[in-house]
Amino acid sequence: MAAGDGGARVRVDGRVLSLTNLDKVLFPATGTTKAELIDYYRRIAPVMIPHLAGRAVTRKRWPNGVETEPFFTKNLDSGTPDWVPRRGIVHHERTSTYPLVEDTATLVWLAQMASIELHVPQWRFPPGDSPFVLDGSATRPDRFVLDLDPGPGVGLAQCAEVALAAKGYLDDVGLAAIPVTSGSKGLHLYATIHGVSSEQASAFAKELAGHLAEDLPQLVVTQMKRSLRDGKVFVDYSQNNAAKTTVSPYSVRGRDQPWVAAPRTWGELGEPGLAHLELGEVLERAADGDLLAPLLPPDPLSTYRAKRDSARTPEPVPFAAPVAAPAGDPRFVIQEHHARRLHWDLRLEHDGVLASWAVPRGVPTTTGHNRLAVHTEDHPMEYLTFHGSIPKGEYGGGEMTVWDTGTYTPEKFRDDEVIFVLHGQRVQGRFALIRTDPGRGGGKEQWLLHLMKDQSGVATSPEKRAHAVVDAPDAAADDGAHISLSDAVEPRRIAPDLRPMLATAGQVGDGDYPAREWAFEPKWDGYRALVRFSARGVALQSRSGRDFTQEFAELAVVPEELAAHAGVLDAEIVALDAAGRPSFHALQERGTGARPAMRLLVFDVLHLDGTSLVNKRYSDRRQVLLALPLPAADPDHLGREERDVGGWRRSVTIGTSVRAALRASAEARLEGVIAKRLDARYLPGRRGHAWVKLKHSLDAEVVIGGWRPGQGRRAGGIGSLLLGVPDDDGGLRYVGKVGTGFTDAALDALLATLEPRERTTSPFTTEVPRVEAKVAHWVRPDVVGEVTFDSWTDDGVLRAARWRGLRPDKAPADLA
Repeated sequence: MAAGDGGARVRVDGRVLSLTNLDKVLFPATGTTKAELIDYYRRIAPVMIPHLAGRAVTRKRWPNGVETEPFFTKNLDSGTPDWVPRRGIVHHERTSTYPLVEDTATLVWLAQMASIELHVPQWRFPPGDSPFVLDGSATRPDRFVLDLDPGPGVGLAQCAEVALAAKGYLDDVGLAAIPVTSGSKGLHLYATIHGVSSEQASAFAKELAGHLAEDLPQLVVTQMKRSLRDGKVFVDYSQNNAAKTTVSPYSVRGRDQPWVAAPRTWGELGEPGLAHLELGEVLERAADGDLLAPLLPPDPLSTYRAKRDSARTPEPVPFAAPVAAPAGDPRFVIQEHHARRLHWDLRLEHDGVLASWAVPRGVPTTTGHNRLAVHTEDHPMEYLTFHGSIPKGEYGGGEMTVWDTGTYTPEKFRDDEVIFVLHGQRVQGRFALIRTDPGRGGGKEQWLLHLMKDQSGVATSPEKRAHAVVDAPDAAADDGAHISLSDAVEPRRIAPDLRPMLATAGQVGDGDYPAREWAFEPKWDGYRALVRFSARGVALQSRSGRDFTQEFAELAVVPEELAAHAGVLDAEIVALDAAGRPSFHALQERGTGARPAMRLLVFDVLHLDGTSLVNKRYSDRRQVLLALPLPAADPDHLGREERDVGGWRRSVTIGTSVRAALRASAEARLEGVIAKRLDARYLPGRRGHAWVKLKHSLDAEVVIGGWRPGQGRRAGGIGSLLLGVPDDDGGLRYVGKVGTGFTDAALDALLATLEPRERTTSPFTTEVPRVEAKVAHWVRPDVVGEVTFDSWTDDGVLRAARWRGLRPDKAPADLA
């Protein structure tokens, strides 16, 4: 970096920027300088850019500080660097050219231009580079916004009251809203929407504003007229108009203090003293993640980014989610990659990214030799031309060169089969990629790359079709051992009366859980199960005694290494997401789509080969578990296969202290930890203080007592569930409702479960709010579910509850 008088030259994303007047004070009240503004936008870029990407950015500039008059800028001028991405919008027969913020360099350049505020519409440009014609009936926004603007005499507390009322309506139509303190005066509510036009979104926002005005007539006004706004909150629904913009989340505001449009939790809105946040506070919060991430579209490059640090590798690491490319022949690249082992990377352009396979021995040269291909993470389009040296120690470290490139003709592109014709400089041919192993639990998918006999569509000569690479040796034969069943016991007869020990909920305090007395295990996110096994088979039993064997048949196969034994294990049944992590959502959705990979995570041995271990200390039982021939469960990636044991894994201990264990659990995105006393005996069927569950977030097991009908997209089905918990007198205490966290499939399944249970009277023994009760469908209270939530209100109601799923392994009587 070259420095001058109040200026500097810096390199950002490979671009050289000249920064000037860095010492200029833009916010006199706090002394905040232009340098600090630029530094904020540079550091907030990873979480801000995904919300800006693809949107036309209007800038509000204060070149001489916030005590002077600002001005809005839409058009880019002639002094704009040519590397700044841009797109035109046709406004009444004239075209304005707006910047697009797709990288940190552009964001830093905007800050250099004293663009303190960045305003964007609720829609993103479609693929292509031609000027976009605004049409409210055709423009498709990807998010909905409601602007709550306080009038004289009211502030954020009153805006929060209106926001919480709006949340109830949005929950009922399936829109999970996220609040943002605007950094100016009021609040914004954002929610993801799909399949509607800007006009339809505006109409819905207007209708919602009307409902709020009816419910809160002393607090809400829907007309902009200032004479009506004293002591009230103006609900501005117009921001959904295709021609309107809203200040972007994470944008600094041009107020006396450098406040920021900052995402908040619903729990914060209910706290006294709610206030706007300054840029330093927002940077600290963003280090823990983006609260607005649920608004973003699924990002196929998330795995790619997670494996790379742009400060350590020359590979392209874009922040923005990819968008589909404009029409035209899709492109491909084959890269020669001298990593730990030489291989070739085949990448095919598809849906805005490069679908990628590692081919250890290159593309096949004849139809008689298939090649193994390992499906890897999607790569960004910038990788089409990437070549260079990836530093040793980084993911994929080694030399990479472009071996061939060109276009290809896709004939079939499915999750398990791809047929395509390559039109390259060195490779021309018709190939098929066929998936042979789906990669259990997010592990590497195994494919075969085949040169097809039918070469129709290939214009060039056969000798140019492929690069010759040495064939792989045949795999060695596997001669598994034979297991005799003659002396094996029927598994259900092993200690049939055993029931699981239960943990007590706890909190971390100073001096709690010293490591010399406690061990710490991951709290897996699944269903508890007792596992009875022998050479004759496996029986799986839930915490409540339900038989899980058929439901999880893929796990009910005894590993060959254990078939000489018989016993009872305590375990957790989990489903894995695409990243190989336990996912309660995937467990709930097992019957609605592709079946996820399953794991049986064994954490205790209760009975083995005729000997009961329940009266042994935990530390002794743990040694027995370690002696069983099961691979350890890697909390970071349960999909990684050490060896095939039918999905069975041995749970591990983590951390040398409770805080280290919680930190490791959080990094692995697990629920929390279970602290276990080393000297504790197993207490079958009882809840003991020797096992303590410590979670990262609040959750609750609840009984469904009724449901409210949905509106809009949820019309004809469930809008929200009415929840309760058993009280000490055997009644059912109402604790609130939940309307977010559902998939369409989950709502359909819930309706099918609850309709046969309908009754005419409320099952709750405490009062249900009239607004809920008057439209409720009451049900027999025998279905248990689970929610996460921010906190309990003073009157015992769940605040900001989100649905996690049904708990078929539990009955209402099990709830404590």
